[in-house]
Amino acid sequence: MLGVHVAELLEPLPGVAEALDVVAGFDTALSHGFARLTDEHTAALANLAAATGGSPLGPAIAEAVAKLSAGSIGPEELSALAGGRAALLGAVHDALLDRVDSAMGRGRAAWEQPEPAHTPHNLAVGSRAWLQEVAITGWRGVDHDLVSAADQTVEALLAEPALRRLAVLLDGLTAELRASCPIATMDRLPARRWADLWARALLLSWRTGGFAETTPVSGRLLPLGVDVHEHGTAVQVQLYALLETAAGEARRVRISVAAAKVDTIVGPAIWQLFTDHPQLMKAIAERLSLDVDGMPMTVGGDLIWTDESARLGASADPFATARVGLAGALAPAVPPLDRDPVHVCEPVLLEGYKVKDGAIELDGRRLAIELDRLPTCGPLTPAAVNSSSTCLGLLRWDAGQWSLRPLAVRKKAKGVEVDVHGGEWACGPTDPKVVKAQAKSGDAVAVLRERAGRLLRK
Repeated sequence: MLGVHVAELLEPLPGVAEALDVVAGFDTALSHGFARLTDEHTAALANLAAATGGSPLGPAIAEAVAKLSAGSIGPEELSALAGGRAALLGAVHDALLDRVDSAMGRGRAAWEQPEPAHTPHNLAVGSRAWLQEVAITGWRGVDHDLVSAADQTVEALLAEPALRRLAVLLDGLTAELRASCPIATMDRLPARRWADLWARALLLSWRTGGFAETTPVSGRLLPLGVDVHEHGTAVQVQLYALLETAAGEARRVRISVAAAKVDTIVGPAIWQLFTDHPQLMKAIAERLSLDVDGMPMTVGGDLIWTDESARLGASADPFATARVGLAGALAPAVPPLDRDPVHVCEPVLLEGYKVKDGAIELDGRRLAIELDRLPTCGPLTPAAVNSSSTCLGLLRWDAGQWSLRPLAVRKKAKGVEVDVHGGEWACGPTDPKVVKAQAKSGDAVAVLRERAGRLLRK
């Protein structure tokens, strides 16, 4: 349980605000464009060089800043700056996780996988050239012509398995930029987000493949809760769980399954996109354990899910699992490129709190609740969270503060304790009102599949 450690967790970390200020200064310069650096932007780049001066990246970043200030902007210099920015955010990420592990007495595996050797690839060179042009122009100068210039590169990257991560990232970035054009007229830029994507793409362009090694694992999987990431054209379900291995070790793991969709598929209909994973969906909906055998697991703790390698087990209460097993479960190591504060997602159990004005009040401290991120495909609503006294959720850190993203809550209804889980409708809604509304509006997934089949038959 997190409760007794809230005060320790929420205590400000020294150096974090200063590191984020340096990153924000770099992002402002990138938004403006490196071809038109002002004294303020030059000072921001110098701050980045100073902040990383004591690291192995220090000399390369200092040289890159000097060249940019003199008007020389090449992909190597930009990559050094992207690496420096990622290193600062990585240091913040590590400090935050250290604070979480210390506050809750958790253990974490160390990252031991070696850096893969870089194999030059012409397509990656092309992507760096486009990212360089974006950096020279700045976000405010991006127009349809510049975005379209990446189309052929993205198409070619998508056809190359070794560069698939870079391809998907660039595809998403160009889609956002295209939808935002003309960017010059935007009132507010998502400068941090776009800089994150730009820097990550540059760093990925120096790799082919990435950390793809997996280890087969077997044991009993105990679900904790489901986080749903929904967009207009895609949806991803992430199940956080504990894995009790045959050797008696408990590990924290995550299972991610995704599906393409159209923007008319919303709400409970989303679960119909995951019918290829019936065992997983049944375990989520009915809160059952799963026995897995030889399931591949990455060093970052992600299980590569296949229903064929799992079978349903006995009932497993996620609240009991968290209360008994969460503190002693070994947390996974974090891959280098994922060491960013935005990726902090730590499963926690909170009990005996009160909810007031969108925050949990516990031990005299307030922890913001992400009520706007509750899944639309389940019964977990703001009203359920506000009336709860026990919450199983993800501890996150963004915009300089900690917050909680609920996965499940326990509340009292007519004097009886009731559990509400975000993945409760994974096998179909159980609320009669929702079932009736779905029947009235029709089955969007079935209609679209029928139309697609008709087109294919033609």
